[in-house]
Amino acid sequence: MTLASLRTPTVLVDQQKFERNIERMQAAADARHIRLRPHAKTHKSTDIAHIQVARGAVGICCAKLGEAEIFANAGIADIRVPYPINPVNASRVLVLLNRTHFSFIVDDVGVATEWSRIFADASEKVDVLVKVDVGLHRCGIDPEADGAAEFIARVAELPGLAFRGLLSHAGHAYGAVSDAETAAIAATEARLLSTLKEKAAGAGVPVEEISVGSTPTSRYSLREAGITELRPGNYVYYDRTQVGLGSASWEDCALTVLSRVVSRPASDRLILDAGSKTLTTDLARGSGDVSGYGAVLESLDGTQPDPGLLIERLSEEHATVRIRRESSLRPGDLVRIIPNHACVVSNMVDDAWLVSGDTPLERLDISARGRIT
Repeated sequence: MTLASLRTPTVLVDQQKFERNIERMQAAADARHIRLRPHAKTHKSTDIAHIQVARGAVGICCAKLGEAEIFANAGIADIRVPYPINPVNASRVLVLLNRTHFSFIVDDVGVATEWSRIFADASEKVDVLVKVDVGLHRCGIDPEADGAAEFIARVAELPGLAFRGLLSHAGHAYGAVSDAETAAIAATEARLLSTLKEKAAGAGVPVEEISVGSTPTSRYSLREAGITELRPGNYVYYDRTQVGLGSASWEDCALTVLSRVVSRPASDRLILDAGSKTLTTDLARGSGDVSGYGAVLESLDGTQPDPGLLIERLSEEHATVRIRRESSLRPGDLVRIIPNHACVVSNMVDDAWLVSGDTPLERLDISARGRIT
């Protein structure tokens, strides 16, 4: 079997690269005695999750209960959902407790109190962490607000809940424009969490876990004191955004999209068969040239982008590519594309092809694809 025999568009995952990415992050966490809990929303594959756990991860994170259900059914023994789960999902959570060690986050006293009632009535006790807003301004309590420590104390005293610690996501690091800014975000995150831990201790509540998660900040969070758990997700594949943010090199990018030229209507334009349903409309971030909707590689076995090709527009089934210098590509030719955001690509396909270089090996089931509830 060759790449030319595959239907397009299709997602390719380089086996050597993703395993190397896993091993490198695990080794970095082990060296600092920090628990690694990868976020599985990037790959959504039970096979890859088992590889991560086998290499030393303490468990995984899932974005939603639907993902957690898939991974629990596949035998993943420790799953954390760093998402504010509403108590309307109580029946699903109670089932999960019989299948895996399950934990999640709270950032609202009313929600925490209702979960307490549910678990106490069921004679269960579930690990929870308090979500802390360290700058993204999405979910989480304000660590510098009056009453932050008191909120933690209130959660810690609720029956049915076993308070474990603090959890944050420095997602605003995706807007950083330099390594120095990314490092500063990681340092601020660690400082805010450590200070809040001290305040909680002053209120009589010990904080066992300090959990942080973001691929761009991971390399800097590993240097910060007090961190007990790291939750990166994208590192398993990396993508064009991570290269722009300095988290990876082009050679680290394990996921590509194989696409075919279907039209060359003008000397300065060609059309690929991978549109927004495959590549996503997410734009890349970071420094350097991050224009367009993915980076077309210079060859099927290459690792560097072709500067002469710009994916300037996507429709559902078409990628319009502007040709900025001479190109020999014609209808029927294949290209490989490093997407701007690998996580979204995984969620749009049922399976991918594991490859070794440019040789297809086997299909990889994207087990939790589409599980958004």
